[in-house]
Parts: sequence; structure tokens; C-alpha cells
Amino acid sequence: MKLTDLDVIVTAPPAPGWGGRYWILVKVTTDTGIVGWGECYASSIGPEAMSHVIRDVFSRHMEGENPENIELMFRRVYSSGFTQRPDLSVMGAFSGLEIACWDILGKDRDRPVHALIGGLMNERIRAYTYLYPLPHHSIKDFWSSARMAAESAADCVARGYTAVKFDPAGPYTLRGGHMPAMSDISQSVAFCAAIREAVGDKADLLFGTHGQFTTAGAIRLGQAIEPYSPLWYEEPIPPDAIEEMAKVARAVRIPISTGERLTTKAEFAQILRSGAATILQPALGRAGGIWEMKKVAAMAEVYNAQMAPHLYAGPVEWAANIHLAASIPNILMCESIETEFHDHLIKGSIRVEDGFITPPSGPGLGIDVDEELARAHPYKATGLHLEMREEPCDYVNGNAFEGGAPAPDPET
Repeated sequence: MKLTDLDVIVTAPPAPGWGGRYWILVKVTTDTGIVGWGECYASSIGPEAMSHVIRDVFSRHMEGENPENIELMFRRVYSSGFTQRPDLSVMGAFSGLEIACWDILGKDRDRPVHALIGGLMNERIRAYTYLYPLPHHSIKDFWSSARMAAESAADCVARGYTAVKFDPAGPYTLRGGHMPAMSDISQSVAFCAAIREAVGDKADLLFGTHGQFTTAGAIRLGQAIEPYSPLWYEEPIPPDAIEEMAKVARAVRIPISTGERLTTKAEFAQILRSGAATILQPALGRAGGIWEMKKVAAMAEVYNAQMAPHLYAGPVEWAANIHLAASIPNILMCESIETEFHDHLIKGSIRVEDGFITPPSGPGLGIDVDEELARAHPYKATGLHLEMREEPCDYVNGNAFEGGAPAPDPET
């Protein structure tokens, strides 16, 4: 069996676009007619350019190869151009293609992917979700309203969730780490207080920041929210300063989590060695794929650390996350996004039920991709999957944040 054909589909979830502006799906076919699906998570270049990168990686390193030879193909890509170091875009391309290889192998053997990478360790996987606006909420006002966040959290608990994530501190600025405004700290405390009151001890609070603060600023904010006992303090400083993140971990009595912007075991190993985080959050469509993150999970075991795969993408990457989670002993939970489009794109083949996910038992990823639906929603704008703003932190008027996918802009 050999890999022969590749198709790249860039699909745009309908507004408001939870999961990003677009998802890059890859459809890989073998000479025996088996089709495998994967997803390449985001990128630092536009989807058209990224599609060319994906095709180049496939034709240069994978086409004509047996899909079983994942280790060989990984080493080809990792070493491409005499590099042998993490490359965000190239490894992002390979990650989606690697996921598709596992889908193919499972279908060829009529076994779920988790059965091929160690077997079923976990029959149920704890899910968590971001807090999203309820139907009666104003999307624009939601992100700075502790009251609305608390209502959304209570709704999540009523649906069975035992952990909810939110990130009220903002802003997402490309200027690097900044000192939070006192109003941002006050708002973060208000969110934690309101959500904790709404959910009591029925759910954990997951506090996100997306790497926005200086070391000192992250410590100030972290210490301010300590009384509400969040389960984690996510990526408190930019991901390129691992030793500084370790300083935050030593100064704040909240577990540190990180990983959505990291790729390969080389970068995750630095996190573990430094003590920067005890919860790893790889995005499997970026971090190197299923097999590479299986290795990271094994490394994490040695450091008594846990895995919590990240998801701000489509349901194909979610399926890959779930198979990894099903096969490892140190899974904490998996991020999930429940929208009609996510559900319809895989025809309801995986769902969150009462706050938990049952790993699929069907062959491969165990999902049924609606290819027609994916192609019916092409991405025609120019914005990237996620973007940061150029403006600095506003110390006078506060920092409103519209979530990971802001209200649609006709220019993007």
C-alpha cells in the first residue's frame, strides 16, 4: 500500500466562527483506494500559501511511501532542508498528513487508531469547553461581562461539563509580553468570582491568557486569581521564553499549562525539563501528529505531568486528539467545541455526552467526513486563522476582547 493522491480543502465555519476563520483539511488516498482524513491546525501564513506547503511536504517526503512508515516520513520532514529542528509551518503540514496516515492504517486493518498506538486505556475522556455566548447574550458584550460568563458556565455544568475555560484579561497584542492593566486584573478577578459562585465545586476553572504578559505581569495576575483555585493558568507568557515561564510556575500557586503553539518533542521536552508547566496542551494538527505526541505523553509521564490536547480548529483534529487521549494513562481532559457545523462536518460521529467523550470504535479515526459540506463553505477572505492586534495594552479605557474569532470583518 502506498500514498498516491492528496487533496487540500480549506473550509470556513459559518459566523461567529468558533474554531477559527478556517480549517485546513487534507484528504489522502492510497493506491488501494483507502481514503484518510487529517487536519493541519492554523499556520503563520495564509491558507493558499499553506496549501502549497502541504502539497510540497506530501510530494517531497510522503508520496509513494507506505503509510506505515510514519517514523521515516517524520524524520524526512524534520530534517528537510538540512534543518533537524522544529519548523512551525512544515511540521504543521506534516501533522495533518500524519493524522491522515493513521486514519488510513486503521481503515486498512479495520481497527480504531487508538488500538494501533497502545490500545484503549480510557473508555471515557473528560471534556472541557470555552465559555461561549448563550443565544440571548450580546456577542460583543459577552467577552467583558462576568455575569454573562457565569451564566454560560452554569449552562455548561447543566450539560455535564466539569471544566470551563475563559480568558478575560486581554488584549492579544503582537508587541510581546505586557504588564496587565489594573482594570484587566480586576476584571479577571471578577470573572473568577462570578464563575466560581455559579458553578461551586461542580466544575474546574481554566484560566487562559494566550501568552500575553511579562513575567512580572503574569505573576501579579496569577496571584490575584489564586483564591478561586483555577485548575490551570494557561500560557501566562509568550511561548518563546521557557525559563521565564518556569519563574511564573514557581511564583504562582496554580498549575501552569502550555503547548498550543509548540511543535515536536524537542520543544515540549524543554517545558518539562525546566518545570515551566505540568499540563501539556498540544494541538495535534500542528505539534507533529499523533505518533510524535504519543512520545511527548510518555516523556510527560516521567515528569508526573498530564496531557490536555488543545482544540481551536475543526472536528478532524478533535478526532485525532481523542484517539491519543484514549491510549495514554496521563490524560487530564480534551478541549471540545460544540457547534452545528463541527457536528455536521463529521455527521455526528463523535459527540460530547454529559461532559465526557466516548472514543470511537470504528476503523481509523472513526469519523464520517461530509466532504460535500466542507467544499460548500470555501474560505474567500484574507485573514489568518487567528490574528493578534498591533495596538498595545490600553491602560485608560480597558481592553475589550471579542474571543478567538471576532465578529466578521468584510476586509478579512
